[in-house]
Amino acid sequence: RSEAARAFADDIASRRDLDPAWVRDQIGQAQRLAQVSRLMAPASRGTPKNWAAYRARFIEPVRLRAGQRFWEDNHALLARAEAEFGVPASLIVGVIGVETLWGQHTGNFRVIDALTTLAFDFPASHPRAAIRTEFFRGELEQYLSLTRRAGLNPQTLRGSFAGAMGWPQFMPSSWVRYAIDFDGNGKVDLFSSPADVIGSVANYFKAFGWQTGQPTRYPVSLSPAADMDALLAPDILPTFSVASFTAKGALLEGATLQHTGKLALVELENGSAPPSFVAGTENFYVVTRYNWSSYYALAVIELGETIEARMQPAKSP
Repeated sequence: RSEAARAFADDIASRRDLDPAWVRDQIGQAQRLAQVSRLMAPASRGTPKNWAAYRARFIEPVRLRAGQRFWEDNHALLARAEAEFGVPASLIVGVIGVETLWGQHTGNFRVIDALTTLAFDFPASHPRAAIRTEFFRGELEQYLSLTRRAGLNPQTLRGSFAGAMGWPQFMPSSWVRYAIDFDGNGKVDLFSSPADVIGSVANYFKAFGWQTGQPTRYPVSLSPAADMDALLAPDILPTFSVASFTAKGALLEGATLQHTGKLALVELENGSAPPSFVAGTENFYVVTRYNWSSYYALAVIELGETIEARMQPAKSP
């Protein structure tokens, strides 16, 4: 490894009170993965986004059946998480389903290889290469500190090409900040404890400001004279009161007009077809804190809600 990696290892060791030889050894054993650098390169422009196609990848029979099984198997845990954190069971189920198909696909890259590659060989062509390099160096530091404290072998854990781990695909910093021991066995395990996974996802959303009882989005239509530039300028950040939203030509109906929080006009492209729109609430924005994409957020929400609707017959007495 490079001189930069050795200096980085010694710096971590001194700040985190870790054995410098151990840190150097862990980073030294990491393999540089060219595939990881390629996967992190910016997506090519020109492929139009398509919400309908994206949604269909997740809201399909195999995933719906698997989600129903997961909900049935973990019904009491989901109810406890919803009661303790105020986060709907449907959202918790939806996130884990989109991320890893409820633990079936948690990633096959050695986390140490992925993080070390991105910390020292992040693709220079990326427009935010310097910022992303710093981010992954921070994640590598968190990973080594976390595994050392938890008594885990940093060379054996596997995850995504970006170093995300377990059923909920937490990055090391998210594991440190938000993962909890929800089954009470004295350790946090996002690889094989459904309880810890469910509790940790709920804790994550609560930490990012989930408001219990607030919908994630409302139906919206647009008047022919709608001020689209103004409505779309804040992107998915909820900025408009109901009054300012409707004054700009975003039409809401019924009880939605009583909404007291801020709203955003969320645009979802459909390839060459007209785009779809929803009025996103502050809770919709909270869901995007998990993955900064309105397409991702709506897929998570609708997957969970669709599974919940399938559960209803089983729930009735």
